[in-house]
Amino acid sequence: MLVTLALLVAMEVVLARFLGIQTPIVQIKLSFIPVVMAALLYGPVPAALAAALGDFIGAVLFPSGAYFPGFTLTAALGGLVYGLVLYRKPASLWRSCLAVGIITIVLNLGLNTFWLWMITKDGYLGLLAARFPKYFITVPVQIAVIRLLTGRVGQAVRRIALT
Repeated sequence: MLVTLALLVAMEVVLARFLGIQTPIVQIKLSFIPVVMAALLYGPVPAALAAALGDFIGAVLFPSGAYFPGFTLTAALGGLVYGLVLYRKPASLWRSCLAVGIITIVLNLGLNTFWLWMITKDGYLGLLAARFPKYFITVPVQIAVIRLLTGRVGQAVRRIALT
């Protein structure tokens, strides 16, 4: 379990810092994939730890500004949400939508916008308005990827458990 989580943390760092889809309007990062995999395989607490470690290690090794622990807290809470909603539960569209909805609305739009407001002291509603359109593109992508992962990872875990 420790080795697998370490590999997922490394994948999260690479996907968050180096890989992603960049357009003039929006940046789609795929760093949620290893966190979802940790949640599906091991549950909420390991997924939260993997997400927090991935965020912290990425911020320390490849900084894009000063480190702020609030974003690490948000990452950990995201892993916790994925684990609580997806771990050992039947794969369903509504579970994928619920996990992505909570993370998008409460954590990304709510908490991360609050952290940005604390750092920049810009207007909270202005920050929120600037961040909101990105999620019209990223939410459907995340839901689709999670649906694929819940089916594939769930099948693999069931096969391993049977052998």
